[in-house]
Amino acid sequence: MTSAPPRVLTVAGSDSGGGAGIQADLKTMLALGVHGMSVITAVTAQNSLGVQGAWELPAEAVRAQFRSVVDDIGVQAVKTGMLASAELVETVAELLAGTDAPVVVDPVGVSKHGDALLAADALDSVRTRLLPAATVATPNLDEVAQLTGVQVKTETDLRCAAEAVLAYGPRWALIKGGHLEGDAVDLLTDGTEEHWLRAPRHDNRHTHGTGCTLASAVASGLAKGLSVPEAGRAAKEYVTGAIAAGFALGGGIGPVDHGWRRRS
Repeated sequence: MTSAPPRVLTVAGSDSGGGAGIQADLKTMLALGVHGMSVITAVTAQNSLGVQGAWELPAEAVRAQFRSVVDDIGVQAVKTGMLASAELVETVAELLAGTDAPVVVDPVGVSKHGDALLAADALDSVRTRLLPAATVATPNLDEVAQLTGVQVKTETDLRCAAEAVLAYGPRWALIKGGHLEGDAVDLLTDGTEEHWLRAPRHDNRHTHGTGCTLASAVASGLAKGLSVPEAGRAAKEYVTGAIAAGFALGGGIGPVDHGWRRRS
């Protein structure tokens, strides 16, 4: 009998268009050889043009999904994404405190199209409850500004951003510099070690789901026993290939291609 692969749990919202959220997380996990499981926090009506509606689930439903999976199947890593409200952020933070698996927190604030996915009154809960539970936090530059007030304009500013995020308690910060000019550069640091993750920028506008994909790839690497720097480098390589293979879908921004390795 074949043994089960490492198990990774995503706690995030559903993207009906399949490009981001739970759907992107599970595709990433499948591509990277781990067993993906999910706790759905919200349902969105979403396509290549934007988010047309979002409905969060009750905290009771989120708690029941988490306990159902963790208590029976177990997890080797957890990834969090869209949590929508202060109540859900606090519920998830409480649940994470009861597991010793590494946690990757993607502090989702806005969608690729600029749609708000986190209530303004939930920011403090993210800072004080969720980030301290993170093994790795993976904010993009908009989320850095939202959480810390630090505006990143140049590559050098990534250090200031990481320092501000680490002050809230995650063990590592992976600051995604994809919105800067030039190469796609991310900074992974625990405040002592620095790992600059560089890749050529691909001329491709179809990048929906990049943040979810990167965080899920990091969690998958951690579940397989990689160190944080090793998981970060492997995740960067995977998401860079997925962006390069991104494709048009609908009338707006298409998704990255999670299965690019099978087709390359």
